[in-house]
Amino acid sequence: MIKNDLFLRALKGETVERPPVWMMRQAGRYLPDFMKLKEKYDFFTRCRTPELATEITVMPIHQVGTDAAILFSDILVVPQAMNIEVHMKPGVGPWLPNPVRTTEDVHKTIVPDVHEALGYVMDAIKMTKKELNDEVPLIGFAGSPWTILCYAVQGQGSKNFDIAKKFCFTNPQAAHTLLQKITDTTIAYLKAKVEAGVDAVQIFDSWGGMLSPKDYQEFSWKYIQQIIDALKEDTQVIAFGKGCWFALDTMATSGASALGIDWTCSPETARKLTGGEITLQGNFDPSRLYSPPSEIKSMVHDMINAFGKDKYIVNLGHGILPDIPVKNAIAFVEAVKEYKAI
Repeated sequence: MIKNDLFLRALKGETVERPPVWMMRQAGRYLPDFMKLKEKYDFFTRCRTPELATEITVMPIHQVGTDAAILFSDILVVPQAMNIEVHMKPGVGPWLPNPVRTTEDVHKTIVPDVHEALGYVMDAIKMTKKELNDEVPLIGFAGSPWTILCYAVQGQGSKNFDIAKKFCFTNPQAAHTLLQKITDTTIAYLKAKVEAGVDAVQIFDSWGGMLSPKDYQEFSWKYIQQIIDALKEDTQVIAFGKGCWFALDTMATSGASALGIDWTCSPETARKLTGGEITLQGNFDPSRLYSPPSEIKSMVHDMINAFGKDKYIVNLGHGILPDIPVKNAIAFVEAVKEYKAI
């Protein structure tokens, strides 16, 4: 039995004494001990070495005090497994030297044996579960098929992913073939993660908000729905679409256990759009962690009051920024632990 099961109870919509709290990218660059490992090992070495992934995953549990751990990894291990070369370039971020731009390129991608290609992730999950010793739940994750396509086609990060969108709109057949291959790989990958021991999974649709509502349904959501349908009997699924407030009503009836909300959508609007029944997660502006700790605590209490104590998981509206002071991250978590319903 997991000693602190607040997160899992909130996912199931149960009444809780206070909401649980964790932060996207909590095992990352704002922690000094993480930076020490970064100086020694390159990014994908950290992802592929179970001992390092475990150490990084557990760091914020002991140093910041969150109610759940999220496995240190990256969404781009999936395209790597699919025969798409991915590097993490200093000062640039993700860099794909041979982006997918043609039907022939799509045919060269594969749906891998995830146990063979991504076995190191499953090893990290087993090691992390042992290290956590049932203290808190462990979250596994994957990028949405659309978000993975964005990187695979664009070849790097972008403000508008114009090349990726052009590919979808000029060669939709190839785009849908690629999206389905990514979806099939992601389903197998997340199922393997559940078998290895994760207690819940989150789908990150970081670039969903780049699409119009109509195109979102065609090129993103219908693939996320396939993933939810395949996983919902096995585990709790959280769907997070950044900038996708326009699809919250559809997401709310998808079978997902919870929906992530970014900071551009108010708690009241999110509750209204989702019908008030599903658990919501979010939506503190990551940049607001630059505010003084006393202000952070006040804003967190206001945020909880706006969402409501139950069917709610406190989180940021996107990943924590690299130069946030650790004391401010701790203040964010402490604010939730100190919360008393009004």
